[in-house]
Amino acid sequence: MKKRRIPYLFLFLCVVCCGILSRKIAIIPLCFGDALYAIMMYVLVRILFFNQKTTTAVLFSLTICYSIEFFQLYQADWIIALRKTLFGRYVLGQGFLWSDLLAYTIGIAIAFIIEKFTLNYTTYETRFRIKQQK
Repeated sequence: MKKRRIPYLFLFLCVVCCGILSRKIAIIPLCFGDALYAIMMYVLVRILFFNQKTTTAVLFSLTICYSIEFFQLYQADWIIALRKTLFGRYVLGQGFLWSDLLAYTIGIAIAFIIEKFTLNYTTYETRFRIKQQK
């Protein structure tokens, strides 16, 4: 089971790097980084809950992303101070935007579609090889 999580872990690290780079390059729209954030969250959920159905992972990932976005409406002094740190800025965000919710939805949908296509292709390849061996 750990071997099946390794590709997700590698993908997680790649998405994190791309997300950080997207914030450093001015010509990349912010919504692209938000979509990558959602993809990262989806991959993290798949790493932690590998045996869950993909639809469960999608719903859980969306719930996390939406919760973090709505949590940005909370403006207590301690959370504002936390958001001023590098960790707080990247994980908790700066301010609520409705467009972020759309970007999260699109990002998770992209991750879901890619995973479904990849898994279906891999499953088909495995079945095809088994049939040929018989």
